[in-house]
Amino acid sequence: MSTHGHDVGAVPAGGAGTQETHDELRDRSLPDLVKQLADQTTTLIHKEIDLAKAEMTQKGKDAGKVAGMFAGAAIVGLMAIGALTAFLILVLATFLPGWLAALIVTVVLGAIAGVLALRAKKQAQEIKPVPEQTIETVKEDVEWAKTQNRFAKK
Repeated sequence: MSTHGHDVGAVPAGGAGTQETHDELRDRSLPDLVKQLADQTTTLIHKEIDLAKAEMTQKGKDAGKVAGMFAGAAIVGLMAIGALTAFLILVLATFLPGWLAALIVTVVLGAIAGVLALRAKKQAQEIKPVPEQTIETVKEDVEWAKTQNRFAKK
């Protein structure tokens, strides 16, 4: 079953979502059947476009979250470099216990940056920039159209 709510092989009449029997279809004129097919095709195309838009909007939001994580990792990484700089200054200027505090801060900030970067990388790998659901439903729609073509030829 497609996410559009139609079975492959089902024939919605006039876009209303009802089904007609094969006999009812045989009794209709060819121009009526062609008009119905054109209407259904137009509706189907519009629904596929809407689905692709919704799917790509969600993927864009996911990519935005990942970008935020990378930005957070970069900021914390810069803070780690600043702390490392303070550490080096303290070590060179004096050999007082202050350098130990600077080293601890550097290690902690570096660890945070590493965790953020790894989480962002993992989420970035999970995002696929392809509207997978739309592709699947288009395949189903093609199969549905093929079955309709077979019925029209009978």
